[in-house]
Amino acid sequence: MSEETGFTTMAGAKAEYETPEIGVGMLGYAFMGKAHTNAYKKIPYMMYPPPMIPKLVALCGRNERAVTEAALRYGYEGYYTDWQKMLENDEIQLFDNGSPNDTHADPCIMAAERGMHILCEKPLARNAEEAKRMLDAVQKARIKHMVAFNYRFVPAIRQIRNLIDSGKLGQIYHFRAVYLQEWIMPHYGTPKIWRLDKKVAGSGAIGDLGAHIIDLAHYLVGGVKSVSAYTKTFIDKRPLPDGSGTGKVDVDDAFVAALEFDNGALGTLESTRFAGGRKNYNRFEINAEKGSVVFNLERMNELQVFWVGEEPKETQGFHGVLITEGYHPWWENWWPHGHIIGWEHTFVHEITHLLDCIVNDKEVAPHGATFKDGYRAAVVCDAIVDSAASRKQVDIKY
Repeated sequence: MSEETGFTTMAGAKAEYETPEIGVGMLGYAFMGKAHTNAYKKIPYMMYPPPMIPKLVALCGRNERAVTEAALRYGYEGYYTDWQKMLENDEIQLFDNGSPNDTHADPCIMAAERGMHILCEKPLARNAEEAKRMLDAVQKARIKHMVAFNYRFVPAIRQIRNLIDSGKLGQIYHFRAVYLQEWIMPHYGTPKIWRLDKKVAGSGAIGDLGAHIIDLAHYLVGGVKSVSAYTKTFIDKRPLPDGSGTGKVDVDDAFVAALEFDNGALGTLESTRFAGGRKNYNRFEINAEKGSVVFNLERMNELQVFWVGEEPKETQGFHGVLITEGYHPWWENWWPHGHIIGWEHTFVHEITHLLDCIVNDKEVAPHGATFKDGYRAAVVCDAIVDSAASRKQVDIKY
């Protein structure tokens, strides 16, 4: 400390414990690359003490100008335009794949073969066959693997899972979920981007939005026994991004499905990107023996809860519950009660969970979605497509 200024430098100061570093190599730098990087940078000081310190080694993308700018902006040590070369970098121990769906399988399989732990964005693959190849690779490699179904890491959703595990809801009768957005409606003038191309995306609203609520159905209720579904493409031609003409849209714009679960519960799922006014409306309701719960992602710090037989009966009904108390999941790392958190924080929770599993050799499941969960979601996605095409009920075989 300087006697003149009273200032004490932290140079050379060390924490009381040693926290290992883990080198991160990320494929993709846009929407998910930004979200994941934000989490990596927050973990060391918000999820304190962190299980590991993420070291941002390399960022990879095909557009050199764009990836250079992103690597500089996000603080990566360097960049690649070839994911195969990036995966040869021995400083990388965790491969984060946030690229479009057609580049999920091969990079993840190579990363597994090189012994890297893997975080892959959803949907895990374009179809169940591709997802199974990925699952086989990570199981053979015996590395930690997680699919970025980040809504498992919303405090309110984890609180629902805790209620289910405790038995307080009793037998589950119904799960009904919708995931509604509006961003490809005609007034937006959206061209035929990769999400509207089956070769790249695999499916439309099914994989983009439906995969999330399918995973939540698995996480909160259990395995799916059968599916009956309809799909619809409302606009089958769109202008190409380069202005050279129009291209055929060969994926679904929307779907609806009825489910039967292995435990006897019934469910309905609906996703669309043609719901005017709905920005990111992921809402589900569970009706059970002892109560019901309702969640809406657009009000993600809240739950609506109803308890059967609650007294006094004159005030019985749904209650709004603010999930911000210090005893709620993850809240000890954030703010005083009532000071809400947002969508970005789900990635902080998610990646912290994976890092904890890596450094302490814990199982990623049941709270983290493994590649097995990603494969199971892909099986149901394929069944929705098959049911809609055949106009028949499809039995699920994982």
